[in-house]
Amino acid sequence: MNTETAADIVKHTLLITGFVFTMMLAIEYLNVLTRGAWQKRLAAHRFGQYLLAAFLGMLPGCLGAFAVVSLYSHRVVTIGALVAAMIATAGDESFVMFALIPEKAFTLHLLIFAIGLAAGMLTDAILQVTHTSVPCPEGFAVHEEEEPCHCIPYKQFWRQWWQCSPARGALALLLVGFLAGVIQGELGPQQWNWIRVSLLGSILFALFVVATVPDHFLEKHLWEHVVRKHLPRVFLWTIGALILMHLLIDRLNLEETIEGSRWILLLFACLLGLIPESGPHLVFVTLFAKGVLPFGILLASSIVQDGHGMLPLLAHSRRSFFGVKAVNFLVGLVAGAVCLLLEGI
Repeated sequence: MNTETAADIVKHTLLITGFVFTMMLAIEYLNVLTRGAWQKRLAAHRFGQYLLAAFLGMLPGCLGAFAVVSLYSHRVVTIGALVAAMIATAGDESFVMFALIPEKAFTLHLLIFAIGLAAGMLTDAILQVTHTSVPCPEGFAVHEEEEPCHCIPYKQFWRQWWQCSPARGALALLLVGFLAGVIQGELGPQQWNWIRVSLLGSILFALFVVATVPDHFLEKHLWEHVVRKHLPRVFLWTIGALILMHLLIDRLNLEETIEGSRWILLLFACLLGLIPESGPHLVFVTLFAKGVLPFGILLASSIVQDGHGMLPLLAHSRRSFFGVKAVNFLVGLVAGAVCLLLEGI
């Protein structure tokens, strides 16, 4: 690998990681700001449960999936709604898809949203789930032990910056550096287009959040959850996948290999999707972005894998965990096979 290729991989990794970070930050901000009140109202109706679950699952990252698991564990939504969410979610890889293949990513997410809705309703119909269990006494909580988030604390704004915490300073510097890279054309497209404008908009919103939120919100929700928990893993998986793709595509005749073993690769993608972790799916995302992977395999992988959104369910019900995984595997295999057959016509 020469120096120019290595530099391109690093720049690409920084772009993807930076975009993932700004989107995670925005979702975390909106989730805490609303305190989940709208989720409760929508989940009171059966079809609303499926819509809510599939929508939350479709949101990039793990927060929507975690919310649905919480709703299920508190008996607010059915097992079918949980299936809908986990089919509709693509985990942290959603951010990467919207950064690399925005048009196809939009189509893919609409498709898995619709498949999730249908699979969720069918699951409840087969299991003859006629009603939601009685909610547990605690109900669904979103940091109810805290005071409501005053996300723009006017009285404390200048004090927060005068006594700037290391976390706030570090986040601001990271975002300013990311902003400078995009403006100068070092990161992202060099020409002004909607992708570049979207990147700038997301960074400016992230800067607004970092500049205005209270110290508690910034430390607990942004620094400890988004930065320390998610960002290193996204960076490492991204750069690892890009290096692997460079070696596979440049050193091997990958197009012919994939074309001759699409059905084996479909099965492998579904099996790999059973792993409750973000990261492995990036291999299929980057292969598709390079134009060497059929859409059906990316679709199947996106349906079966759910990032690490299902991990909290292990503490609640291992039976539900493996049941949902089995349904997702079957749906992903069927949907991927149908898509591959249609692509071959």
